[in-house]
Amino acid sequence: MLGDDITKRRPGKTTQARRLRRNETEEEHHLWSELRNRLLNGYKFSRQVPLGPYVVDFLCREERLIVEIDGFHHAESQSDIARTRWLNAKGYSVLRFWNHEITRERRAVLDTVLAALVGQMTERCDTARFYPSNLTEIDKTGEQQ
Repeated sequence: MLGDDITKRRPGKTTQARRLRRNETEEEHHLWSELRNRLLNGYKFSRQVPLGPYVVDFLCREERLIVEIDGFHHAESQSDIARTRWLNAKGYSVLRFWNHEITRERRAVLDTVLAALVGQMTERCDTARFYPSNLTEIDKTGEQQ
């Protein structure tokens, strides 16, 4: 299932990611200031990372965790549902937060991200907006065991 390399550069995606980095939202800026330089318990995050046909907001490659920040236009978004399913099928867990959660409840957001990173969250949770990978075990090389 992971045979196709979704990290392979797709035409235009690197340019799109660079543009998104330059034009980050206030919420992305605030969360990035907490995740960058291994500030969250030593976990390395990258921002605006091309993965297959998508560019994800934040990615911890080591733990295969994607963190997305959503504005109101993402409510009930069918394209976000399809995107999350695709990323889950490729071995990535997705954790989504609303903009206002970053602004008003940043400590709780960081605690939730950390819980996902250390494996305290393993089951899908619509309330916490956590969608685990569809693959049961993936080793660090990205191969299903």
